[in-house]
Amino acid sequence: MKDVYAWAAIGLITLASTAGDVLLSYSMKRVGDVAELWKRRGALAVIGRVLGTPTFALGVMAMGIAFYSLLFGLSWGNLSLVVPASASLTFVANAVAARIFLHERVGRRRWIAALLVAGGVVLMAV
Repeated sequence: MKDVYAWAAIGLITLASTAGDVLLSYSMKRVGDVAELWKRRGALAVIGRVLGTPTFALGVMAMGIAFYSLLFGLSWGNLSLVVPASASLTFVANAVAARIFLHERVGRRRWIAALLVAGGVVLMAV
């Protein structure tokens, strides 16, 4: 039964971490060039612009959920399963989410890498 809980935690880690990554990336693209803003208006302008973006707060909350899910997963499963599986599946989910939600170009090499990583997770699961 602990394996079911561990895999549920891995799934939640993957979903929450991917959502957090996508939301934070989207937020920072809306903020723009941080270095240029820093030069023109200073650190407080950068902080204000970042914190004023609603999707930034959602991204941070999603990353917090991923962190606490990792803690639960580690209490239910082995470190040698939970951490590599969640990291690998997050890599695959990030590639898919970047293509769908951020309209980023994901090259063939990255798709091949994602498939190889997913294959590794399948080997760990059996």
